[in-house]
Amino acid sequence: MIDTQAELMLRGAGRTRVLIADDHNVVRAGLRAFLDLDSTLEVVGEAANGVEAIRVAHRMRPEVILMDLIMPELDGIAASEVIRRELPETKVLVLTSMLEDASVRGAVRAGAIGYLLKDTRAPELVQAIKAAAAGQVQLSPSAAARLVREVAGPQRAEMLSEREVDVLRLLARGRANKQIGRDLGIAEKTVKTHVSSILGKLGVQSRTQAALYAGRVGLVPLDQLGEDST
Repeated sequence: MIDTQAELMLRGAGRTRVLIADDHNVVRAGLRAFLDLDSTLEVVGEAANGVEAIRVAHRMRPEVILMDLIMPELDGIAASEVIRRELPETKVLVLTSMLEDASVRGAVRAGAIGYLLKDTRAPELVQAIKAAAAGQVQLSPSAAARLVREVAGPQRAEMLSEREVDVLRLLARGRANKQIGRDLGIAEKTVKTHVSSILGKLGVQSRTQAALYAGRVGLVPLDQLGEDST
């Protein structure tokens, strides 16, 4: 008899599994309605608060969670922290109407791979979900502009090797490891090693923070952060 997790994997093979976390029923219904139109996506669950998001994420193992920030019981930032720690393979893509500095900063520090506003057009959101599942940074330009000044790290990228700078530039533009490897003519495993080294040298914890650092020091223009993923 197939166990629950294996059954879920078989049922969703080839499709990006998505969990919608938002405390408004109408928002969840609207998101599900247009995501269901894309045959490469599968909405595997919904949650009305952060506690429920964590519980459903453990049960359904989505690849991407669309996470609102303002929710009862446990907000989206706190829920993202727990999910990043307990389900590191699941990517959190914040989808919110909030653009306050503290909210944007908190979401990225919590490990969200992206931060989009609810005025994002439906086709762009669908593409962003697929890109996030592949590990590509997703940031609305307005969020990137607010975040870039908050990113810690050296003022210059001189401590990075020439190859690491090349990797960082492509990472910041929204490329996944496989794409970076193809562009630079190196193995995906080598790219992963470079990314780990970059994070360590910069003293940051995520690809999103590394991308923002690249924007802050001028390696990539702010309006081009994540541009290649959409």
